[in-house]
Amino acid sequence: MRLILAGAIAGLRSYGKGANRTPPTRCPAFSGLPQPVRPAARRTSVLGSSLGRMNKPPEERALDVTTVSSAEHTRRDFLYIATGAVGAVGAAATLVPLIAQMNPDASTIAAGAPIEVDLAPISDGQIIKVFWRSKPIFIFHRTKKDIEEAQKVNVASLPDPEADSARVKQGHDQWLVLIGICTHLGCIPLAHQGEYDGWFCPCHGSQYDTSGRIRKGPAPKNLPLPPYKFVSDTKIQIG
Repeated sequence: MRLILAGAIAGLRSYGKGANRTPPTRCPAFSGLPQPVRPAARRTSVLGSSLGRMNKPPEERALDVTTVSSAEHTRRDFLYIATGAVGAVGAAATLVPLIAQMNPDASTIAAGAPIEVDLAPISDGQIIKVFWRSKPIFIFHRTKKDIEEAQKVNVASLPDPEADSARVKQGHDQWLVLIGICTHLGCIPLAHQGEYDGWFCPCHGSQYDTSGRIRKGPAPKNLPLPPYKFVSDTKIQIG
């Protein structure tokens, strides 16, 4: 027993001195004692190759584990989210032209695709302008006075004879819908101008009444009427 203790003390004293240091676990005095197991934290996926792990005893191989940091999870989740977002954007970009091609193209609209106009916001005496087939369309909400003045005119005295009733839809005398192009040289006349409180063309002085009929000036014809119909009491479809 004294010899064992002496050997152990000698081993402890020699450890830490000189180049031939011997760890306590390899001291002959402790050769018969069970060896301590090194912490698992020192054996990660970076300790050695798979061959090195196969040469270890089974109880030590069980301690070799591969750890994955939370940062790696975060990066992987970001890649999944980014990939999904790119896919969604690509799908939306594919649908846009698909939906767009279902709408009438510019040539179809220019060729006369019908348009609808809501008449409800137009107040008495007001004239608005919309476009159909690249042409200005005047929509006139006539007052009772405007209608009476248009109806009492002697049609036979007009340069282009036409009754007011022929220029409006039956039951909708208050609504006058015209193509706003002077029949002389194609200028756009001004609304509520001239002697007849209808339209006045500033180019050469043609004057139209509240029914859009030519009364004075070089224009040979009344303002033309576009094809239109009432789809309800407050909405028309032009074209």
